[in-house]
Amino acid sequence: MPKYRDMGGSGMTRRILLVSAGTVSLATFYGAWLDRPKNDAVSKGGVSGVRAEAAASATPEGTRGVRARPAGATARPTAAGRPAAKRSPGGGKKEPGKEEPGKEGAEAPEYYVHDGQKVIALTIDDGPSPVYTPQVLAILARYKVRAAFSMIGQNVSYYPGVAREVAAAGHMIVNHTWDHANLARLSAVSTRTEIDRAAAAIHAATGTVPRMFRAPYGTWTTAALDYCGTQGLTPLDWSVDPRDWARPGVDAIVNTIMTSTRTGSIILEHDGGGDRSQTVAALRTVVPRLLDEGYRFTAP
Repeated sequence: MPKYRDMGGSGMTRRILLVSAGTVSLATFYGAWLDRPKNDAVSKGGVSGVRAEAAASATPEGTRGVRARPAGATARPTAAGRPAAKRSPGGGKKEPGKEEPGKEGAEAPEYYVHDGQKVIALTIDDGPSPVYTPQVLAILARYKVRAAFSMIGQNVSYYPGVAREVAAAGHMIVNHTWDHANLARLSAVSTRTEIDRAAAAIHAATGTVPRMFRAPYGTWTTAALDYCGTQGLTPLDWSVDPRDWARPGVDAIVNTIMTSTRTGSIILEHDGGGDRSQTVAALRTVVPRLLDEGYRFTAP
């Protein structure tokens, strides 16, 4: 049988010779293989909160409850590498009478802030990191900007001192699960455990309990939203994604943020999950530029 150099590629045809009862036949199989983003996190040695971008390449059972991302806003690719649906401005608030039947207690995720003209929010995900979080904090302190840090509980347990620095600086801390799990692959019980373990770790390190929750990959399931409702957690998403997690280059990150940000935008950035030097460099540029353009930062 010939060896195939690469079994990946969308719509690739694989031919396998089958031998049966002395007769050789050719069977052709078609398979669609999704491109997977590079996993740049260190999963060993204590740096967790991994960016398991490829964790959901196959659609698991039980994902019928996943809430689709709304249309109209920049959206980060899902774990399988495909662009998620988008949402138009103003859609972060649940409209009266638009609740999902039987889910009256489940609040829709916030994709925008609603605090006035040219008010925006900056969110920093996947930390804390002993390398990049202090650098981000220094930039925010220089320009007196308050941000929201979506923290992974496992990383908080590794670096509680860094988490305390974030809280002491007055920034908001958001629950981002225990280990950046793809909620679409979890049961309702496992989803609750992911959220609760992260909350416990954050409380142990900082003395505070987050009142907001952000789903990894922006994957919102009915189980996650329902649990947020029972715990009084506000689900937080984003509307501007410069894809800094993919390290596209400092200029690309800056350009996306500056051209996509509007009144109410929630900007997504990262201080954990890999090399975030490009993010730090981009923030040194975009924070003062946004301030010069008259934008004001608020916590979501």
